[in-house]
Amino acid sequence: MANPNSSKTALFGGIAANVGIAISKFVAAYFTGSSAMLSEGIHSLVDSGNGVLLLYGIAQSQKPADRRHPFGRSKEQYFWGLIVAVLIFAIGGGMSFYEGIKHILEPEPLTDASWNYIVLGVAILFEAWAFWLAARALTQAGGAGGFWGQLRTSKDPAVFASVLENLAALVGLIIALLGVYFGHALNNPYFDGGASVAIGLLLMLVAVFLVGRTRSLLVGTGVDDATIDSVMSIVSKQPGVEQVRPPLTMYLGPADVVLALDVDFHDHLSAVEVEVAVAAMQDVLRTTHPEFKRIFVEAKSLTDKHRDTEQPTNQVSPQI
Repeated sequence: MANPNSSKTALFGGIAANVGIAISKFVAAYFTGSSAMLSEGIHSLVDSGNGVLLLYGIAQSQKPADRRHPFGRSKEQYFWGLIVAVLIFAIGGGMSFYEGIKHILEPEPLTDASWNYIVLGVAILFEAWAFWLAARALTQAGGAGGFWGQLRTSKDPAVFASVLENLAALVGLIIALLGVYFGHALNNPYFDGGASVAIGLLLMLVAVFLVGRTRSLLVGTGVDDATIDSVMSIVSKQPGVEQVRPPLTMYLGPADVVLALDVDFHDHLSAVEVEVAVAAMQDVLRTTHPEFKRIFVEAKSLTDKHRDTEQPTNQVSPQI
């Protein structure tokens, strides 16, 4: 399950690294005229701002429920995750692509590359540290399928967005390093502009992936098949349960899932006994799956079910 503290640690680490790296990249780009370094500076600056937005989303999502937001505001994280993806595409990717095209059409001779190599080397170390923090937060959340499987299935945008941002930053730094190296080695400034274009395309690709992930979470994604099977197994084994239909679930936040159950109880149970059975069911479900913060149970006895064929008098339990 997602750990907010691990998510915040990864974000704070990424922000600290990216602010320092962005400043050094802009300084190096100013003295050397490197397009790739300018693109990398923009990339790091955007990553810093994105980390702040994701932290803001976490803070908003933790506000308590009220009359206007009876289910809480957990989906704030998904909204700000979507904003981050748009910013990566438009600002990070778009500006890097534009700068690369401009330097290809109007190439500028590169000066001493020493600044670029020093800054890129230091940036790689800091980005590797930030990536390690984000990857650790991802693996601590648990899940099947190893690192890449957890990245595809994670429901915490503060984690998977941070992992992808820092991974893209590492790859972008390598691309920038190659562009600067070959540009100087072959005395060809087009390599520098080409590296900037490649970094822009990389960021756009990452942004498209993030948009797809956050969109599905905003629209409403349910739990996986294994969790559904577990829920049905737990409910069907509870005393007095005759039949349970496939549950309805939806993620409201990384660790906030709403669960709706439709359960048929034995007809010899009284209303009080059904209420006790529902409470016991709730306790077992929350012990096994603590992410279910809200559980709704539509409880019916078999006699009620047969009577429903004549008139709609479903017995619905209170909200659990």
